[in-house]
Amino acid sequence: MKLAKPLPNYLINRYHGWKATQFEENKSWYKRLAEDGQHPRAMVISCCDSRVHVTSIFGAETGEFFIHRNVANLVPPYEPDGDHHGTSAAIEYAVNSLKVAHIIVMGHSSCGGVLGCHQMCRGEAPELEEDTSFVGRWMDILRPGYDRVKDIEDTNSRISALEREGVVVSLENLMTFPFIRAAIESEDLSLHGLWNNIATGEVLAFNPEQENFEAI
Repeated sequence: MKLAKPLPNYLINRYHGWKATQFEENKSWYKRLAEDGQHPRAMVISCCDSRVHVTSIFGAETGEFFIHRNVANLVPPYEPDGDHHGTSAAIEYAVNSLKVAHIIVMGHSSCGGVLGCHQMCRGEAPELEEDTSFVGRWMDILRPGYDRVKDIEDTNSRISALEREGVVVSLENLMTFPFIRAAIESEDLSLHGLWNNIATGEVLAFNPEQENFEAI
């Protein structure tokens, strides 16, 4: 059985277009990136959702953001148990090796992962309760957030609030990492929480003092 097939032609054509234009016009910059290594100013933790395009939203150049994407942009708590922890590994590398100055957690509207968590917590998605569900066990991270919004009567408002809780829970879990807390205390690192409305383009930022999200 073949493990992989040839790349689709439309992607090959797009690659050649990029190589002949953007790369060719910025060849010296790419050469410098290759020789000097990456020095991103910020790490962005965002959702794997194909509609979330953080580099476009902030007009970031190649090499500016260290980006980690996962289902529902969640950060698990600090758990050095020898298991596989892709998100925690990315965070460790960003803070300890790359010395990023900022970690940005960006949530978004119409998040399928958050919707799944909402359904699971309400007993409406038994398949996610199964031990064999990778999505379900990952979305367990957000259960504390659901407990904070479960009494909101309107369903759409409750789900939207849970999307923002995903950002808050992740910020709380980031603070359980000793090296993050140390970097913040030494003023070498700051944390930021954002939520993007895909339909309107609006970006809200979490205000920890007011414990709410405000338009930037």
